[in-house]
Amino acid sequence: MTVFKKPASVKGTLLALLLPAGVALMAIAWIAHGILLERMSREFVKDRLKEEVSFLEHQIRDSDGAFDELKTGDYFQRVFHHAFVQHSESETIISPDSWKPLLAPLIESEKRGTIRVKNSEISEAPSDILAYRSSFIANEKPIVVIVAEDLGALKSGQAELHAWTAVASLLFISLLIFAIWFGINLSMRSVIRLKASLKKLQDGRVSRIDMSVPEEFRPLVEQLNQLLDSLDQRLERSRNALANLSHSVKTPIATVQQILGDTSRPLDSELRQQIAARLGDIDKQLEAEMRRSRFAGPQVGKSSFPIEKARDLVWMIGRLYPAKSFELSSSLPQSSRWPIEEYDLSEILGIVLDNAGKWSHKEVELLLEQRGPTKRIVVTDDGPGVDEAELSKLGQRGLRLDQQTPGHGLGLAIVQDIVSRYGGKIVFSIGPGGGLKVTIEF
Repeated sequence: MTVFKKPASVKGTLLALLLPAGVALMAIAWIAHGILLERMSREFVKDRLKEEVSFLEHQIRDSDGAFDELKTGDYFQRVFHHAFVQHSESETIISPDSWKPLLAPLIESEKRGTIRVKNSEISEAPSDILAYRSSFIANEKPIVVIVAEDLGALKSGQAELHAWTAVASLLFISLLIFAIWFGINLSMRSVIRLKASLKKLQDGRVSRIDMSVPEEFRPLVEQLNQLLDSLDQRLERSRNALANLSHSVKTPIATVQQILGDTSRPLDSELRQQIAARLGDIDKQLEAEMRRSRFAGPQVGKSSFPIEKARDLVWMIGRLYPAKSFELSSSLPQSSRWPIEEYDLSEILGIVLDNAGKWSHKEVELLLEQRGPTKRIVVTDDGPGVDEAELSKLGQRGLRLDQQTPGHGLGLAIVQDIVSRYGGKIVFSIGPGGGLKVTIEF
């Protein structure tokens, strides 16, 4: 059985967490106020009782221990509003009279300083008092002075003050609840605008989500817009691929149909070769477009391990060209990731390494490095290289600078296409040993 159901909305979650938390904190503050108020009041009473005892002691010492001038308790009650005791060997004064049963036992007490008397059941006397007792010698006579205060009356005043504090706390809680509610609604306006933008996107009124959102939502909106761009690019590539394929195979198919439809000519070896050549062209185009259709391009959440992938491809292509040495060098850690789809990275590395293996004499070097956000792939061979005038032509679809070497002239064009999808660039140059140097940057 589910005891607590999580709110379905962010606003509900914030209200469910912040409102009880605010009320609880205000309640804790109110309780702490009561505790501190009682403690401060008690310390204040202690200090005041001590000062009053010191005042009486000073008066008695000035009168050489005589109480005659201090008999009138009305004066002390008007000034101090406390009960007091003055005791010597010859006389004892306790004011008011109703406190005598409560204060008389304190005269014989040996304790000096603060004395607390609680739960007293003497009629007309308070049940809870705080007293301060002092004993001294005046005119060679032992004197005891005690000043006491009714803590019940003090607690009554504290309770009244604490009650008013509770009323103020309730007002503050109401203001706090309103402030939390207002703040959450104000903060959720950006979410409401984002929701409206998504609705417009769904209805087809806009093609991208507005970027005027708070910083917390900006990465989300950027990723969504990037995903929309990727989908548009895929749709455009699919349309272009179908158009290119249709245009490329139309002529060979028409030629084959024309040859097969000419019944006046026998199907000799020359015609068979023409048909085979046209069908071969169709096969090459189909193969190239099928390979292109498997390229993913940049995708959110897709990445690959460049070191692991490069090591596997270097070993595999090294088996295809056993007479040549393939070397991998990199300062990247083994666990480093690049935001490139794994199949795309395999195609890039595989095509460039295979091309270098075909043309190299003895050595092919693969370098992987990263400087800041820039990822770099560099493949260098020690082959005959390419004339500077021909470097700019590399990567063009169907271009083969040497017709004697097997291939369709599509490899570097495919690499160029993949790299461009990731917003990168590919540069062809002459290597240190005179061979071709291919630099790819993302």
